[in-house]
Amino acid sequence: MTHQKPRIAIIPGDPSGIGPELIAKLLNEPSVTEAADIVLVGDQHVWSQGARQADLPVPLNEITETDLPTQSGLSWLPIDTLPAEDVRIAQVTVAGGTCSLRCLDKALDLATAGLVEGVLFGPFNKAALTAAGLNAEDEHRYMARYLGFTGYHSEINVLDDLMTTRVTSHIGLKDVAERITPDAVNKAIKLAADTLHRAGKERPHIAVAALNPHAGDNGKFGREEIDILEPVVKAAQEKQMHVTGPWPSDTVFLKAKRGEVDAVVTMYHDQGQIAIKLMGFERGVTVAGGLPIPVATPAHGTAFDIAGQNVANVGATLQAFHLLVRMAANHRATRASA
Repeated sequence: MTHQKPRIAIIPGDPSGIGPELIAKLLNEPSVTEAADIVLVGDQHVWSQGARQADLPVPLNEITETDLPTQSGLSWLPIDTLPAEDVRIAQVTVAGGTCSLRCLDKALDLATAGLVEGVLFGPFNKAALTAAGLNAEDEHRYMARYLGFTGYHSEINVLDDLMTTRVTSHIGLKDVAERITPDAVNKAIKLAADTLHRAGKERPHIAVAALNPHAGDNGKFGREEIDILEPVVKAAQEKQMHVTGPWPSDTVFLKAKRGEVDAVVTMYHDQGQIAIKLMGFERGVTVAGGLPIPVATPAHGTAFDIAGQNVANVGATLQAFHLLVRMAANHRATRASA
């Protein structure tokens, strides 16, 4: 039997945080089980914990990997990653990080085998991941290494219909300017375009943010716009891409807020993060851009300050799920035509 809906693997994230509660709330949204076939991957007691925290049912219909090709609806693929007594709500633990990594590995294995077409994860705690042996800058680099993927990839932040990519990311501000190269800007533009295509946008409008105040003001405040950004934008336009800029970074997000652009290419981490979080922190989504498998998660963290209190807002997790479903459907269609 060929399944018509995309099949999504969902993992809980760090069991010490709000992830299990959020997934329980997600699964009780009517639009969710209608949109995709879902496989929960993780420990029984973690999913049961989330159900208790949210005071909502999470049915655990156990299956095995051999059942996956014909799986439909909501199912649970059990793995044992930590004893129930090792879960410490609102605490950073090696056990929590180990649970996160083992569930992630399993979900990536399922996707690599073509048994699922996308992966959604609850929030991870980076300190716990590191203590458990992440041995990478972040989970995005970890996933690329685990998949053996050596192409260009980067975290993408999404708010509703707006995406942002970054030319530089987790580096000091003093190192940003020297990393703004034509190749780096081109890659960030292409990543935005490819990801938007994957999400179903045929000819997205991509705005490139300037690096300097007032877009350099004709070279008074720096020449990166004249020497690097303007030529890159022009070259993209000559390839029939809908790319504009460089726009002053204090106005480009006004255009984005008005819905005039589909993506903003930012030059450094906080240039986009501050704007997008102010516009809608509770709805923000992070996509693992460039990886061969669609992966998404809510953009917020594990929120230890509210873990276990049934007050976590499911909005970002719901946004992440529906974006992932669109990407997974396109991923399946692309794979089928290859």
